[in-house]
Amino acid sequence: MNIGLYFGSFNPIHIGHLIIANHVINFTDMSQVWLVISPQNPLKPSHTLLNEYHRLHLVQKAIEDNPKLKASDIEFRLSKPSYTIDTLIYLEEKYPKHKFSIVMGSDSFQNIDNWKNSVILKKNYSFIIYERPGFEMDKSVEVENIKILKAPLLEIAATTIRNNVKAGKSIQYLVPDTVNKEIIENGYYK
Repeated sequence: MNIGLYFGSFNPIHIGHLIIANHVINFTDMSQVWLVISPQNPLKPSHTLLNEYHRLHLVQKAIEDNPKLKASDIEFRLSKPSYTIDTLIYLEEKYPKHKFSIVMGSDSFQNIDNWKNSVILKKNYSFIIYERPGFEMDKSVEVENIKILKAPLLEIAATTIRNNVKAGKSIQYLVPDTVNKEIIENGYYK
């Protein structure tokens, strides 16, 4: 089975994430997209992160009606901080019949040389890259197995959502209704 791995903090998951995941399903040969919740991104501060199990729960609520999307807590069991290469090696050992591709924005891809074992990543793995404004893909990049998608993008930032919650403002329409309800009922991001 072809699996797209969409890594992120998902702090919280929002409509923009879901649009991208659904677009990957619709316009690639991926059978599923796994939203891999990163407990700690080595390139981001961790003090702003909601507990990883709460973030996992929010992702599960957001995608509960879509069997082609799966919430993955695989990085919860790996050493922290999370490195994509370590996760991929673990997944390949655990699921040898699956073929994994990395789903990422062009902004993240432009930083891939800063990632652990980036040369191995670029050489051995497939990428599904959605272009973000201001981060157009350099067509001369020497990476095999790249598929560039023109996904519909929304300018939604998780930081804005968290700030709205702290300020007592509505986040309706920025996150799925089920996620909005969970955030309100549990007092997340206050």
